[in-house]
Amino acid sequence: MTRIEAMASLTLFVGTGLLLSRVRWFSRVPLVDRLRPYTPGGLGVPTRRGVWSVESFGEVIAPLSRSVGAVVSRLFGVSEELDVKLRRLHLPIDAGEFRTRQVGLSLVAAIVSLAGASVIGLPAPTLVLVAVTGPLLTFLVIEHRVVAASEARQQRLRTELPVVAEQLGMAMSAGFSLGAALHRLADRGSGVVAEDLRRVTGRVRQGLTETEALREWADLAGVDTLDRLVAVLALNREAGDLGVLIADEARAARRDAHRRLLETIERRDQQVWIPVAIAALVPGTILVAIPFVQAMRTFSTG
Repeated sequence: MTRIEAMASLTLFVGTGLLLSRVRWFSRVPLVDRLRPYTPGGLGVPTRRGVWSVESFGEVIAPLSRSVGAVVSRLFGVSEELDVKLRRLHLPIDAGEFRTRQVGLSLVAAIVSLAGASVIGLPAPTLVLVAVTGPLLTFLVIEHRVVAASEARQQRLRTELPVVAEQLGMAMSAGFSLGAALHRLADRGSGVVAEDLRRVTGRVRQGLTETEALREWADLAGVDTLDRLVAVLALNREAGDLGVLIADEARAARRDAHRRLLETIERRDQQVWIPVAIAALVPGTILVAIPFVQAMRTFSTG
């Protein structure tokens, strides 16, 4: 038996054990745990887990997967913590669970790559390269999807923030308190900012002040426009009327959005010329190369 067959057999054995642990007739709950809900004070869910259960396996693998994933992501230039991106995207999983899935898919890609390369009959150096490249590409693709989704959400927040800031300023100028205005926007809104404001109002109900919840939101969002707006809203207890200041901040946010839009348009205008330049240079190079080659042949024969 070769090493690849041994690794495939071990992986098949572990995977089969984990799958069968989810089947009721294979992983039977002990009698003590089945009777616990019917005893006085035993209404809680049984917490005993088997050694071959998926939960116990995840608890063992999650810390290692998180450490390995953090090191690999930092090596490829991803500096922001995964927990921050997952909370920003409102995903219902933590970093350990996400890294476990990511590393697991990478291992599956490695096994598939090794199996395909062994079937084709590639040499040993190429086999090692395939075994490294397959899982690495899988890991980076998953990481890029999270980073792209996080950046897209930040962009949507920048786009929606001027309108929400104007609505917040009008509500506070009309006599609403900061907490009431935030609740109103969170209940009636439907965008990214409204979704984040629902989290802010939830944190206020948990005991934080409006300023602390807003600063927590600003730190999580990572948007400079929101940082300035939260700095203005933090003056709520010190200033009498923040409507004018919030309106000024909304206009500044619109100017920033307009400047970024102009930069994007100019960048795309420059990108248009790249295929034009290539289309002009390639025929010109061919036309220059033909007489040059002919001249070199003439001198070499003469």
